[in-house]
Amino acid sequence: MKIFDFDDRLTDIADSAVKELRGRFDDIDKITEYNQQKVLAAFIKNGVSEIHFGESTGYGYGDIGRETLDKVYADVFHCEKALVRHNFTCGTHALTVALFGVLRPGDTMLCVTGTPYDTIHPIIGLSGRDGRGSLKDFGVIYDQVELLPDGKVDLEGIAKAVRSNPKMVYIQRSRGYSLRPSLSVNEIGEIIKVVRKNSDAIVMVDNCYGEFVQRDEPTDVGADLIAGSLIKNAGGGIAKNGGYIAGKGELVDLCAYRLIAPGIGTEVGATLGQNRSLFMGFFNAPHVVGEAIKTAVFTAALFKKLGFCVTPDEKEERNDIVQSVLLENSENLIAFCQGLQKGAPVDSFVSPEPWDMPGYDSKVIMSAGTFIMGSSIELSGDAPLREPFAVWMQGGLNFHSAKVGILSAAQNMLEKGLILND
Repeated sequence: MKIFDFDDRLTDIADSAVKELRGRFDDIDKITEYNQQKVLAAFIKNGVSEIHFGESTGYGYGDIGRETLDKVYADVFHCEKALVRHNFTCGTHALTVALFGVLRPGDTMLCVTGTPYDTIHPIIGLSGRDGRGSLKDFGVIYDQVELLPDGKVDLEGIAKAVRSNPKMVYIQRSRGYSLRPSLSVNEIGEIIKVVRKNSDAIVMVDNCYGEFVQRDEPTDVGADLIAGSLIKNAGGGIAKNGGYIAGKGELVDLCAYRLIAPGIGTEVGATLGQNRSLFMGFFNAPHVVGEAIKTAVFTAALFKKLGFCVTPDEKEERNDIVQSVLLENSENLIAFCQGLQKGAPVDSFVSPEPWDMPGYDSKVIMSAGTFIMGSSIELSGDAPLREPFAVWMQGGLNFHSAKVGILSAAQNMLEKGLILND
């Protein structure tokens, strides 16, 4: 018995795509198994127990759960120290704390992956009014190395730029609202080799959307500092909010002083009963990321068969969970997002519309029927209404339900006469 009434043409195309993707799914499962074992080993090493899930209040002095969670993250990311807190409001907040924690007036921040993601612009001082507390307001100098025409990093340009000895080299792993390729850990490692050869700059990586996609993390190839969100990959769809910063101990300490207060740092911070979900979410993360990657690969295969350009291709190596589909015009884009919402477990009856969202320079439409508001590891799609009218889709707590969401997006487009008109 059919549960969802999708057009037979769509289900036939979807079945064909899944059949062709069996080998890819096997490869994804191998990475998932490796990363799941890596996380499990860290839990065992640190003796995670019921005592670590308890609640602290007030100052939170001596919260053994908070301290142990930091150690688990540090072990998984193979680095000296981590700062994992539920009161990071989002990935942008974690990145902001890291930037302000390390950079000082007169320092130069050099972004070597072109212009960063939209919400970072006001933090740097690339957009918005002066006087709101951007890095620019505090006398931090910003520079960037443009990407090559094919979207790859310009290693020669980086080598030249870092000879001026910037304080920080900043790398954005994911593509953001662009169609440039996301960076693999190996590519990040090549950038770091160039930096080390020509300067003593701190290397920071925006790791959002990238955790557990590959076997290694940027800290495995020499990154000094990484940061990310717990309502993306690392939270496993269970963490209610939060973020993390990980890397060299002295740098993480500086970030903790920025988050809390100089001289206090990691010594305080009530966990308010959030430890259990943060531990459980991180434990769940490798599996959920694997499901999200399967969803992305399926989306690429299905919509390519429907005649759209996709990036990455379903056969390409995955470096983050983001899948872009070039939908050609605003009508297709809106229909996709509204259809995706119809297949969500939460708020399926809602019809998303483009709106002016803080931090973005054009109207944005977002589809996200999620258990955790705005969670990017759950199935969601969003896009600014501007050229090239691409949707950036990510997440999927499990492939089987996420597949329904993707088919729902295609079905909505079909019902509006936008696809399969032959």
